[in-house]
Amino acid sequence: MKFNLKIWRQQNAEAQGKMVDYKIDNVNPDMSFLEMIDVLNDDIIRKGDSPVAFDHDCREGICGSCSMYINGRAHGPLKGTTTCQLMMRNFTDGETIHVEPFRAKAFPVLKDLIVDRGAFDRIQAVGGFVSVNTGQVQDANNLPVEKNKADLAMDAASCIGCGACVAACKNASAMLFVAAKVSQYSLLPQGQPERKLRVQKMVAQMDEEGFGACTNTGACSAECPKEISLSNIARMNMDYLKASVLQD
Repeated sequence: MKFNLKIWRQQNAEAQGKMVDYKIDNVNPDMSFLEMIDVLNDDIIRKGDSPVAFDHDCREGICGSCSMYINGRAHGPLKGTTTCQLMMRNFTDGETIHVEPFRAKAFPVLKDLIVDRGAFDRIQAVGGFVSVNTGQVQDANNLPVEKNKADLAMDAASCIGCGACVAACKNASAMLFVAAKVSQYSLLPQGQPERKLRVQKMVAQMDEEGFGACTNTGACSAECPKEISLSNIARMNMDYLKASVLQD
């Protein structure tokens, strides 16, 4: 297979970027998208140029670092798929593929396809955890959890923090990410003591980072590689309302 690639190149955070054209052939259809870029970079290096910088780690759809905007969609054309799981057989031979970094004020471009997603780390740091008292660990069987709530908590916890929700949203909102991180604890007994404070802190930090407002278009969930449900946003909004206004 062969492809025409139009890839965003930007030397650093201060430089002005641009789309650069590349051609690549002899692409194995069973290559992942990242493996294809590896091959392209080998060719670029042989020609004495700087390779395309991009984030990657596990290449198993777990870490979320492979985030790219491919042909106008976060992580590419397939639903429920990360960039590293996207295979070249999912494209047409001879196709032109546009590759860009995620675009959001809170995700500044560092170089080429790499963006700074430290905003997510800071949101997580202010409340996305459960405080543990010292002493003997309580037996898990002493904390019964309804299966329905356990399943919902696990679904929320599957969020990998890739930022596709932000990239897909017309407002660059981080509501789906924050809602998932809030929900994974608010549904479980261990998360109840800090439930109110957690949602207030995380929402406040989200606003401070400069993410946009949620207008419930659903693009975030549609493009999420883990298909996180919008119901998490509704749950977080209810928690925030109770924490801010209502009394138990």
